[in-house]
Amino acid sequence: MKLWGGRFSKSTDKSVDDFNSSIRFDSRMYAQDIRGSQAHAKMLGKQGIISKEDSELIVKTLGEILQDIEDGKVEFTIDAEDIHMNIETILISRIGDVGKRLHTGRSRNDQVALDARLYLRDESAELDKMLKDMLKTLLSIAEENLDTIMPGYTHLQKAQPITFAHHIMAYFEMFSRDLSRLTDWRKRMNVMPLGSGALAGTTYPLDREFVASELGFDSITQNSIDGVSDRDFVCELAFVLSMIMAHLSRFSEEIILWSSHEFSFIDLDDAYSTGSSIMPQKKNPDVAELARGKSGRVFGSLMGLLTMIKGLPLAYNKDMQEDKEQIFDALDTVKMCLPVFCGMLSTLKVRKDKMLEGAKGGFTNATDVADYLVKKGLPFRDAHAVVGKMVAYCLDKNTVIDALTMDEFKEFSDIFDDDIYTAISLETCVNQRNLPGGPAKETVKTVIERYKKNF
Repeated sequence: MKLWGGRFSKSTDKSVDDFNSSIRFDSRMYAQDIRGSQAHAKMLGKQGIISKEDSELIVKTLGEILQDIEDGKVEFTIDAEDIHMNIETILISRIGDVGKRLHTGRSRNDQVALDARLYLRDESAELDKMLKDMLKTLLSIAEENLDTIMPGYTHLQKAQPITFAHHIMAYFEMFSRDLSRLTDWRKRMNVMPLGSGALAGTTYPLDREFVASELGFDSITQNSIDGVSDRDFVCELAFVLSMIMAHLSRFSEEIILWSSHEFSFIDLDDAYSTGSSIMPQKKNPDVAELARGKSGRVFGSLMGLLTMIKGLPLAYNKDMQEDKEQIFDALDTVKMCLPVFCGMLSTLKVRKDKMLEGAKGGFTNATDVADYLVKKGLPFRDAHAVVGKMVAYCLDKNTVIDALTMDEFKEFSDIFDDDIYTAISLETCVNQRNLPGGPAKETVKTVIERYKKNF
């Protein structure tokens, strides 16, 4: 008979057991479930709700069960439904009636809420490290490319010259925000729900603060209904994971473009590329493509979670069991993508010559020509019009602004002088943009040095 089966006169249908069971995916929370149960048992003994001897035996036996699980000596069953009842069933099988006292003062509702918080907190620590590894990799690439001039784009059209360091540091900012969001999420998540019971707490004199301290929580939940029905922390983590994947996907798109023959800005290492079964010349950016593709999977998990909770009345409903597979899959996906993506970045070769060549085309210094005229006294709108005509002229002549003779410059404005050639060199265009946040070498170098102190 199931641990909850006293009210029932017949066993559940096997198909219902299979449908209802979550052990196939929540078994991964075994360590957190045992840790939570040990803290609960200690508290029950401390409060005199069960005897100290029983409390100590439960804690000891749970530790043995944990070791047996990690040694591969335990097989979970669908009949026990979930990880919580599987472990409790094993405990009772080993110490009998003493094991039955463990569940005093708690419900599976607050137990699963506790386990989920513990598990996601543990996983977030690993994710935190992966994001920091990514940030360190980006800093290293940026530092090596402070002088690597490339075209910056808007609308995927060449716009203005920048450096590869500046471009890479844009992704550093994105992943820094991801790390910050993860840290911020932990503050709201790290609240202990055990003691909420099924939804209305319990009449036992539980010491919730003691359990929270034992398990490393910052505080306890203040409303028992919210304690068991809250899944904001799951949805919020799914959003953090979705933003990480959105940034990986954007980065992937550029890696794919840059490694193409048309751009040739980078060469991917053979260890992070694949070939074609029919075309021997192919070198495919599959790591970037898969990361781009897997972003939709994580976004889907976020949407699934939001859809799952949007119409649920308070408090707990079985629908909420669906949160596990969604958030577990999202976590697994991000944790799979980050390390391999980081490895791809750290081994790619930057084609500095190709980037510079790319920056020389597409009139990336046209804005600087306009700025030159403005600094000489021409209103910006008039300067904009002059340069627009110059670009049209160059297109017609199949040339670039830099190659115009002084006589040609004078045809468009008498303001032009010999200093125009220095003013619109790519190095000048980049390094004159030395405002905080700009692409100038010294500006970017200062930012890199500041961020390096965090690692």
